[in-house]
Amino acid sequence: MTRPEIVEPDVWQTARDDLLVAEKEATRALDALAARRRRLPMTPFPDTYTFTTPDGPRTLAGLFDGHDVLVTYQFMDIGPDHYCSGCTYFSDSVPAHAPTLLAEHGVRWMHVTEMDLDRFAAYRERKGWTMPYACSRGTTFADDTGAGSGFALSVFLRDGNDVYRSYATTARGIDRLAFVNGVLDLAPYGRGETWEDSPAGWPQVPSAENPCLLTADGVATSYGRWRN
Repeated sequence: MTRPEIVEPDVWQTARDDLLVAEKEATRALDALAARRRRLPMTPFPDTYTFTTPDGPRTLAGLFDGHDVLVTYQFMDIGPDHYCSGCTYFSDSVPAHAPTLLAEHGVRWMHVTEMDLDRFAAYRERKGWTMPYACSRGTTFADDTGAGSGFALSVFLRDGNDVYRSYATTARGIDRLAFVNGVLDLAPYGRGETWEDSPAGWPQVPSAENPCLLTADGVATSYGRWRN
């Protein structure tokens, strides 16, 4: 297997310091993007849905559970005999205590899916996940958030019973939130996928062949397409 070049410690430190300059520039650019998000206008969002939850039917405002902000991740439903490996991979990366820590900042995290509630609950238990969840089946919520039959993350702000949409993203906007992806981006071989710009000889496989992202009926291919 091809390895990174071996150099003396002082040469490595010089290269590391040079990269740090670029990393700091990227950090400041991300800070500037975050500042723009905080200035993004919001738009009214309908609260005409009835979600199925472990605690009974809930409106969208009800999913906030008294918090000011609601973040939903739409978990794909790819049929009764399969589970989306991309959504599973992302869900595996949500730390067990993250929903509690977010709640301390007034943010409610919620997985939403078109899957039958009991089916998702059984899968959640099997995977050891702890995040709150709800079923949007029978509503237009997935379409209205732009997720459709895919996956998406939406951010809502509540003012009393009025709900507003403040942010939404999918594809790379979501996978950068995954803890494992963040660590792999720091590792010498990265994520090991062919879309990455890596030196010649680095071990890589197409996204659709990544064992973490394998799914049924071409979903992995779609996931690769959504990486742009």
